[in-house]
Amino acid sequence: MTDTVIRALDESDAHLFDAHPDPLNARAAHQRTTHRPHWKRVALRDGVVVARGAWWGGPDDEEPVNLNWFDVAEGEVEAGAELLRSAPWQVELELNLPGDWREHPALVAAAETRFAAARAAGYELLVERFLYRWTPQRGLPERPGRLVFGPEADDAVFFDALRRIHSATLDAHALKAIEEGGLDQAARQELEFFHWCPSPREWWQLARTPEGELVGIHIPAHNPSGPTVGFIGVLPEQRGHGYAYDLLAECTHFLVEQGAEAVTGATDRGNFPMAANFTKAGFPVVRERINFHPVARTAASAH
Repeated sequence: MTDTVIRALDESDAHLFDAHPDPLNARAAHQRTTHRPHWKRVALRDGVVVARGAWWGGPDDEEPVNLNWFDVAEGEVEAGAELLRSAPWQVELELNLPGDWREHPALVAAAETRFAAARAAGYELLVERFLYRWTPQRGLPERPGRLVFGPEADDAVFFDALRRIHSATLDAHALKAIEEGGLDQAARQELEFFHWCPSPREWWQLARTPEGELVGIHIPAHNPSGPTVGFIGVLPEQRGHGYAYDLLAECTHFLVEQGAEAVTGATDRGNFPMAANFTKAGFPVVRERINFHPVARTAASAH
């Protein structure tokens, strides 16, 4: 077998990225995603593309924030691994898969090839997530009317609420942040993400009981691909009343009132209560996302 050649692309040879089968239909998942040509890389063997990756960041990001398109041909696990190992960016890997991929052996095999390449490159599984998309034909979820919603200009109020919410969380990314730097880091990363989103800061909302007790927060947002449920969080002492659904319904209504024609959302597969809320609110699962993070390279760079 001839050696693998890894190439970074630019506008002149960006067409090489398309010279590869797409069994997991990643192109459909990225219809509203803009990938910069010089953040794309391919692995070639005898001039044939056997692996490819597209790193992604927002319009104002100088470096990619993740790798969200990664394909590996059957039998080319090492080529895929080398594509990841040799990349100048060691960021989280997101594999976007069809919602029913587990039901089709060919799709399972294609996914497993990508998983194997990621692991061979020193990445470890972080979390599996459901991706949702609400559309108007689903009908707006009914507002229970139990809570009072309103804006809050002080980031410190949201920071404190996020610390309390994450003190008892099922979210894998928050748990990772807590392990690395405690509740402050988890809350800070959430705030940084909300500020990174191009939607207005004024959209962030607190939820209170009619008596004025803080229940939680919801963040209607736009990411670069469109309107999305940025965050739903209920304080630990307010759980057990189904308030997360109230927050999700309000967030959906808010985005539609701002002109959204569709609303996306996501939650970890293991977060059964939130998954049930998305289903109740009329959000079908449209895809699944498998997140890996580069443990080996990150650990090595720390020494």
